[in-house]
Amino acid sequence: MSDARRTAVIGLGNPLMGDDGLGLAVLTRLMELWEAPADVELVDGGTWGMNLLPVIEDAARVLLIDAINTGAAPGAPLYLSREQLPRYLATKISPHQVDLHDVLALAELRGTLPADTVAVGLQPARVEMIAELSPAVAAGVDGVVSRVIAVLTEWGHEVTPKGAAAGACTS
Repeated sequence: MSDARRTAVIGLGNPLMGDDGLGLAVLTRLMELWEAPADVELVDGGTWGMNLLPVIEDAARVLLIDAINTGAAPGAPLYLSREQLPRYLATKISPHQVDLHDVLALAELRGTLPADTVAVGLQPARVEMIAELSPAVAAGVDGVVSRVIAVLTEWGHEVTPKGAAAGACTS
């Protein structure tokens, strides 16, 4: 097993299915603009399904980033605690969620789902074959990045802007 303090941040979704690509868009922005410490693993979970089980089971904490359908207004920011995950992930908005629900259920059954497991994201406006986020969801990407950083900070990780030591970021 890896470092007991390791946190897995997993971006989920399919970028070819509109707002379902939110998790990967947020993960990309996070990796472009922020420096995560060595004990935080940033994972492109895409539509991995059951292949995410070892990533989840080896982590002390898991932060999932995804489009989450709760019936809220499109683009509404969402935070789900560990207890809320099964209820909302049971509402399928994309093929990868069937597998994610199963992965979380299996980790729970095996007693390996970390106590600190949460999901952050936005209410999707559209999940359809289109390779871009809706305007409502695209406008919320930076807010989700900020929420991810806030959760990581709450969990004791220091996330710093890229280029902070050397001055302004040039990319």
